[in-house]
Amino acid sequence: MAGNSFGKLFKLITFGESHGKAIGGIIDGCPAGITIDFEAIQNEMNRRKPGQSKIVTQRKEADEVEFYSGIFEGQTTGTPIGFVIHNTNQKSKDYSHIKDVYRPSHADYTYEKKYGRRDYRGGGRSSARETACRVVAGAIAKQMLSELKINAYTSSVGDIFCEKPYQDLDFSKTETNAIRCPDDATAEKMISKVQEIKKQGDTVGGTITCVIQNVPVGLGEPVFDKLHAELGKAMLSINAVKGFEYGSGFCGARMKGSEHNDLFNDDGTTKTNLSGGVQGGISNGMDIYFRVAFKPVATVLQKQDALNSDGDIIEMQGKGRHDPCVVPRAVPIVEAMAALVMADYVLLRRQETKDW
Repeated sequence: MAGNSFGKLFKLITFGESHGKAIGGIIDGCPAGITIDFEAIQNEMNRRKPGQSKIVTQRKEADEVEFYSGIFEGQTTGTPIGFVIHNTNQKSKDYSHIKDVYRPSHADYTYEKKYGRRDYRGGGRSSARETACRVVAGAIAKQMLSELKINAYTSSVGDIFCEKPYQDLDFSKTETNAIRCPDDATAEKMISKVQEIKKQGDTVGGTITCVIQNVPVGLGEPVFDKLHAELGKAMLSINAVKGFEYGSGFCGARMKGSEHNDLFNDDGTTKTNLSGGVQGGISNGMDIYFRVAFKPVATVLQKQDALNSDGDIIEMQGKGRHDPCVVPRAVPIVEAMAALVMADYVLLRRQETKDW
């Protein structure tokens, strides 16, 4: 199986399955001399882990990270950083009923047709549990990028939207509620929506907005390696993601050029930021902001038609512990993937300029 690594200079390779003994990864290219805050890493893991509130899956995992290499006396050594997260609360029997069934909108069918076999326990390698490894690497990338501020939050659940622009939000409030929306009134509505959907044995999707601030001018390459293109790839590699837009996004397609242009101030900043902090694939020093769309979780606790390995359409019903809405737990994953992209481009820029 190919495609288990991400990044060019700051590279993450992950391994493991949802119901295996452990998941883990190797971070290659992290510079030496970065002081590691292990508590901060665990805090990021706690934001993503299951069982943290009543509106997420009740699988209980401590998600404690064990580092095996690349860190000595609290600082990175410049060598590969190896780490493992042990799986401790698997319930593989919850999946025995779908051993020979392809669940609707899961990777079951495509995996088996591509590889000739699949791990049906929680989706194996296709499980979102793999994203815990990304959060570890992203937490280290954040510590390398201490001058940058990366904040993501839930901006919609179903048809409930946070209408306030990110400039009017206090990001410190994001962690004060289970849905991770920094607007209290909207958060209450979102939580009620998820609880209502959960009672129906159904699921609901939503969007996450991410803002990257204090970005220097000059990150990104102008042709195939555009900064926003890599951010888009990073976000679309996350389980359940169905869409990505940055800056004005699809709304910009309805505007005239005279409305959309970001006019300059005399200091190089712009009066507006519909470009989303990137022009010509290169960061322009303004805030980078983008939105990521997550589909409803495919496993629902309602009866549905499904295809089995004999080619028959049968009736099946989801079992086990699943998120009614994946969005709140995906907030730290979005931040982590953004951090990995920014770390890669910062290292590339350092190679180019030799001065920062």
